[in-house]
Amino acid sequence: MKIELEQLKKDFENTLRDVKDHVALEEVKNEFLGRKGKLKTLLKDVATLADEERKAIGKLANEIKDALETAYGQKESELDMRHPGSRLDQEWIDVTEPGKFPSEGHLHPVTQAISEITDIFARVGFTSVRAPEIDWDYYVFESLNMPKDHPARDDWETFFVDLPEGKKGKIVLTPHTSNSQVRVMETTKPPIRIININRTYRRQIDISHIPMFHQFEGLMIDKNISVVHLKGILDYFAKTFFGPNRRTRLRPHHFRFTEPSFEVDITCGVCGGNENGNCRLCKGGWLELGGAGMVHPNVIKAGGHDPEVYSGFAFGWGVERTLMMREGIKIDDIRVLYKNDLRFVKQF
Repeated sequence: MKIELEQLKKDFENTLRDVKDHVALEEVKNEFLGRKGKLKTLLKDVATLADEERKAIGKLANEIKDALETAYGQKESELDMRHPGSRLDQEWIDVTEPGKFPSEGHLHPVTQAISEITDIFARVGFTSVRAPEIDWDYYVFESLNMPKDHPARDDWETFFVDLPEGKKGKIVLTPHTSNSQVRVMETTKPPIRIININRTYRRQIDISHIPMFHQFEGLMIDKNISVVHLKGILDYFAKTFFGPNRRTRLRPHHFRFTEPSFEVDITCGVCGGNENGNCRLCKGGWLELGGAGMVHPNVIKAGGHDPEVYSGFAFGWGVERTLMMREGIKIDDIRVLYKNDLRFVKQF
């Protein structure tokens, strides 16, 4: 073993002479002095030697190891002197350079839209409220002047919860945020000016519909409220949220809980309002944002107020669809909002 150790030292010195750079030097160090290097491998059998021989070999091994490490250090210094700039370039650190901040997430674009919508209506006196997203049939349909045979009350349109009926009917996943209307009127004396934003559920899915989405519901009840007030609020929101270049329109429609009723449309943000029918999303230049109208007298009665004294308007729009129609976003499929694709979400 003594001969093998001395030969190992000679091999290391010979190999070291041919080293030209720090990379090769590190490879030689690992080969001879590493955890699985030649010196470690050779010394595995020391434990099998007799005591006197083991002591002598151990002493020699330490001397040779010190000699190898000294030779390595000298070669390293020689390379540093020969190439003074290369190592400096590799290891130099500018301690005055600003650090790199860790990557941080941000709110989902729908959550951002909800916050902005709430703020826009708060500026004109609308108070934010929250109605249950799982509610009684009475508040979702009955109190809103919807008869029992109305299509929306069909199992194919709405998600009903499989629980026993109570005094106010079945339990349902709210298909709209209008359940807040009578709930608020029952506990609040006019004037009423509220905005309710919540999750809603319908049995629909395509490029412009999803089973779970968000709606924002506006309600204003006071004396002498007319369509003029409704149109003013809708125009205010459109100009504030979408910008001055987008056009809106009211189309006569029929809803059980408003009279008169309107569909609120806005020019498509994907095609810019091109009515030639080529747009994948709107197919005609306009996209429906939601419904609006003057609160039906029966709904005001259900809320405990006299429709001969008070009148009001209500509107309900989908948050996702409203966001899709914003200038420059150009989302042509509502389902992409909930695919959890970071490539999409990081854009906002």
